[in-house]
Formats: sequence, structure tokens, C-alpha cells
Amino acid sequence: MKTHIIRRCISVLAVCAVLLKGAFSMQAEPWVVYEGDSGPGKGKHILFIASDHEYRGEESCPAIARILAKRYGFKCTVLFGQTEEGLIKPGSSLVPGIDAIEDADMLFLFMRFLAPDDDWMAKFEGYLDRGGPLLGLRTTTHAFNGIQGKYAHYNYQGTEDYVGGFGRQILGETWNPKLGAGHYGRNHTYATAMHVVPEQVNHPIMRGVKDMHAMAGAYSAVPMPDSVILATNQVLSSMEVGAKPLENKPPQPAAWVRNYTSKSGKKGRVFCTTQGASEDILSEGVRRMIVNATLWCMGMEDVIKADADVSFVGPYNPSTFSFKPSITDAKPSDIEGWDSPILKPKK
Repeated sequence: MKTHIIRRCISVLAVCAVLLKGAFSMQAEPWVVYEGDSGPGKGKHILFIASDHEYRGEESCPAIARILAKRYGFKCTVLFGQTEEGLIKPGSSLVPGIDAIEDADMLFLFMRFLAPDDDWMAKFEGYLDRGGPLLGLRTTTHAFNGIQGKYAHYNYQGTEDYVGGFGRQILGETWNPKLGAGHYGRNHTYATAMHVVPEQVNHPIMRGVKDMHAMAGAYSAVPMPDSVILATNQVLSSMEVGAKPLENKPPQPAAWVRNYTSKSGKKGRVFCTTQGASEDILSEGVRRMIVNATLWCMGMEDVIKADADVSFVGPYNPSTFSFKPSITDAKPSDIEGWDSPILKPKK
């Protein structure tokens, strides 16, 4: 009798285990994937990492990812800084899903002052070691800060033999106001116009790009000497489109390309811009430049068309940049598919 009861208990426990396993497997992943159906990007994977404290990379990145997936056919995976409970937390160093970097063909970054653990950094460095292409928006020039030990040289201050850290050595510039890399004009008060450098009007990234207006304030920058400056900024007298430029603020580099060399000797294409905040990409010119740059970084300049459709896919509800988070209860699964609002409808 006791044996029979024990067997029944074991059977019940086994069923419960199966049900629990199924329940956990049905939980949403702590990232979002947009899978394109067709286009020149079919079969290629772009990994986005969005975690900055102020400029709403958690809005810019999925918006651009949807365009590249829907309009070009890429598979786009977007990782977010998060809380332990799986809620999106801008600027968090907890960024689940980095294993996806192993088969990524392109890295698209919007980060600021992150200090991931060594396992995370090892995977990130592995991508750089193979010379993978990458693109950095805005604060990605100072992507890392506070890392200790083996990967400390990636911090934005860098080290004696890795000056300026990841930003300077890979993207071409870091954050150092003493050396001319910092805010330029009054942020939150002056918007930014961006202009194509005349000598670069025929560069593939600038194909069809015009009328670039960015709501985020300008940065000053002195990119690495081997960088090619594609666009400069102009500090405006207000936040309004078409506002007059400030005469005492001459243009500064605002978008550039370069190649970095990995430890293995392989070279990777890089695009960096000091703009890219959530409201910046409302400007079709800014958005087109970023989409074109992604293609160029991957060596796909032949498919860049001046009149390509770079319109948003699904509702896009950007919030004004601020250190105060625009959302505190959103999960990556909230923006799955093509039709969910990024990130939430305005009240």
C-alpha cells in the first residue's frame, strides 16, 4: 500500500515538474527580436544594445531595429539594461542576452557608463577581436565606467596604453571636456542642426540625407586622426526646427567613420555620431543617416538607395530626453511585433 502511494506521489511530482518547465519556457525572453521576411539583409543578424541614462536609447534602438528588419529583412535582436525583475531600466549594467553576440554580423550600440561583469565583457571583447563592424550613438563614446580588473581599460578614461578606452580606441572619440569632447552649447535649451560635409556628399552613408535636425544638444568632438568626418553640427538658438544658429559656436564633427584594428589584426568598420536621441530620429535625415550607416558598416553600401523607405514601423512615441526615466514598468515583451507602441502611448 505504501509503495503504491509513493509511486502515485512520484507521478504527481513528475507531472508538476513538466508543467512548471512548460510554464517557465512560455515566459517572455528578456529581449526582443524583430525578424525580417525578405530583403538584402535576410540571413544577417544585427545585435542592438540599449542602456543609457538620459537619451532614451531604449526608444531609438528598437525603432531603428524595426526599420532594418521590416524594410531590409535583417534579424534584429535588441538587448536592454534591466532590473533584476526583468523591467527595462535605462543605464543599468545588467543587460541579459549577450550570448546573441556570438552570431551577430553587426553591433549597434547606445550605451553610457556601464560596468558589466567579466563574463559579459569577455563576450563583448570576443566580438571586437574578430573585427566585427559596429555603430555607436551619442553617449556610446563613454559606454563604460567603473569596470574593475581585466577589462578596466575599456572605461571611458582608458589607461596609459589604451587612451580614452573603448570610445576613443574603437569609435574614435571619448568623453573628456578638457580635451574638447563634451557638451557644446546649452543642452535641453539649444537643439542641433547637422550638415553634410561638402566633400562627403557622395559618401554612401550620406546618400539621400538632408535636413538633419536633432533635438539633443550638440557635442564637441575631436575624432581620431584616421577618422573621416561626414557631418558637422550647428548649435541652434532654440529647440525649434529652423532656429537661427549661434554665431559663436562654429561647427564641430558630429558623424564620422573609421576602421579599428582588433588584437588579431582584423579590421572592422565603425560609424559614430554624437546624436541619435529618441527625438533626434524623428528627423528623417538623421534616421536615414543611421540606417545608411548600418548598411555601410556591414559592407552593404551597394544597397543604399537615396529614396529608400526609412519610415517608422508601428507607433513610435519618443519621450523628451531626461535623467528621469520615462518608463518604470515596461518589459521588452511590451514592444514585440510590428504594431506595439515604442515605448508607450503618450498620456
